[in-house]
Amino acid sequence: MLDAIDRALLRELENDARATNRELAAAVGVVPSTSLLRIRALRERGVIAGYRAEIDLAAVGRPVQALISVRIRPPSRPVISAFREWVAALPETIGLFVTAGGWDFLIHVAVPDNDGLYAFVIDRLTERREVADVNTSVIYEHVRSPHVV
Repeated sequence: MLDAIDRALLRELENDARATNRELAAAVGVVPSTSLLRIRALRERGVIAGYRAEIDLAAVGRPVQALISVRIRPPSRPVISAFREWVAALPETIGLFVTAGGWDFLIHVAVPDNDGLYAFVIDRLTERREVADVNTSVIYEHVRSPHVV
């Protein structure tokens, strides 16, 4: 269970994962040793899974994003597992959800342009035998919540 100090530390890390321990402690109102022990415990418990840089996709030449729903046939565990591994390894894929309901996967891609999106869907996805159906939605804007806790 997370207490108020844990949540405050996590919020500070969400704002700036590069903050020093002293900065985190000051922001939360605890001594640095308490902050350090709490952060270590959160990592050991798996609450903090890692630290990552947030990359501006347009700045690296991939400004066009889309969500692509995919239906797999036959929907068996080996077929779904193999497709999941294949699509997750593609350089265009930046997120992947295995879903229930009408679609088996929701793939978040980032590509250089509309031609790149078309090539990804037509030349890569629909060429796979197990892909029964595809539905593509272009993303106009991706707004991320700055806080999970």
